[in-house]
Amino acid sequence: MTRPFILGLTGSIGMGKSSVAAMMREQGVPVFDADAAVHRLQGPGGTLLPAIEAAFPGTTGPDGVLRQELGALVFGDKAALARLEAIVHPAVARLREAFLIEHAGEPLVVFDIPLLFEKGHREGLDAVVVVSAPADVQRARVLARPGMTVERFAHILGLQVPDAEKRAAADFVINTGVPLAATRAEVNTLLHRLREKNPR
Repeated sequence: MTRPFILGLTGSIGMGKSSVAAMMREQGVPVFDADAAVHRLQGPGGTLLPAIEAAFPGTTGPDGVLRQELGALVFGDKAALARLEAIVHPAVARLREAFLIEHAGEPLVVFDIPLLFEKGHREGLDAVVVVSAPADVQRARVLARPGMTVERFAHILGLQVPDAEKRAAADFVINTGVPLAATRAEVNTLLHRLREKNPR
């Protein structure tokens, strides 16, 4: 059975990955958003709430996971984080499989995976595109976010694979450090190439 070409989309914080994902959706490409899937699973009435509450008592409520409480328990605790990931990752994988079945007739689908390189999620992807921008542009974008500090930004960067390594490991790179129209043109060119590779 033929299946869509699966493109992994990733990029470090502040690089414009969400904007590029939106551009791909505008072009009619189905995009599976791993972060959005986690939010649904952990939100109000989310299917993972009982398992998370059992593993981490007091971390869920009527509105879903209490992020601050859960974050405090797993932050810096590798064993606790592994327990949480063992609950979350299989559920996300099931949603991803359902997404693939739903869009089986498409020439191309995108998996938006923020921590693709950090968590080793390359398996099953036909290619990876990294969204990138110059470091000064990235820094300005991130520090403009509400509640962001220089220290927090430095900590997040320390947890992520460096942008240069991601670009070196990527099959394609989309530059967002240019005018929006130029980024959109890059995205459209890439999508056209990939659709031609796997016509339906």
